[in-house]
Amino acid sequence: MDAERPVRSPCVQVCVLDDHDICSGCQRTADEITRWGRMDNAERREVLVRCFERAKASGLFMTSPTQAS
Repeated sequence: MDAERPVRSPCVQVCVLDDHDICSGCQRTADEITRWGRMDNAERREVLVRCFERAKASGLFMTSPTQAS
């Protein structure tokens, strides 16, 4: 059985934290960015969902992401 590949970082090389410590590029919190390398894939996927919700709430996205099967 092959090991699952790590979920890729959402980093887009626009690393600017706002007043709430949310990166304007990837929408992760400073804590999520710092801990990313130690997270398992399940936790990374949870972070990606939160990033999408933050982006949607800020007006960056208007539709929901497609679900991987």
